[in-house]
Amino acid sequence: MAEYGFYHLTRTPLEQALPKLLGRVLAGGGRAMVRLASQERLEALDASLWTCPDPDWLPHGTPRSGHADLQPIWLTTEDGAAPNGARFLFLLEGTTSARLDAFDRVLDLFDGGDDVAVAAARGRWKAAKAEGHALAYWQQGPRGWEKKA
Repeated sequence: MAEYGFYHLTRTPLEQALPKLLGRVLAGGGRAMVRLASQERLEALDASLWTCPDPDWLPHGTPRSGHADLQPIWLTTEDGAAPNGARFLFLLEGTTSARLDAFDRVLDLFDGGDDVAVAAARGRWKAAKAEGHALAYWQQGPRGWEKKA
């Protein structure tokens, strides 16, 4: 079973929080797959990652602009196998996956300022718990991510 973490964004938007988490994965020698809900959001995140200042280098690719086996970070809208060999799965915008067991860690990021997103995250928590995943709940605090459960 995957270790499944829920990341409640309360202080910074996704475009600021995600690069730091991806940077930690890369610093540890890991690979990540990032699943988004739409092609438009994928393209916006792709552009944002190329210009983010912290960390200043996040090598990544998409089905339209990269070769998965060469990319430590793979952005996709598909729920398939990680073509880049990723062991970390980032679920954004309420996306889910039927392949959670293919990953060591799942990071589900959701916007705490959006009541619908919070309610949907609660539903995903219940489903992941029923499936037997080890769950953790992280919330942004004044000094960074704070583990709440």
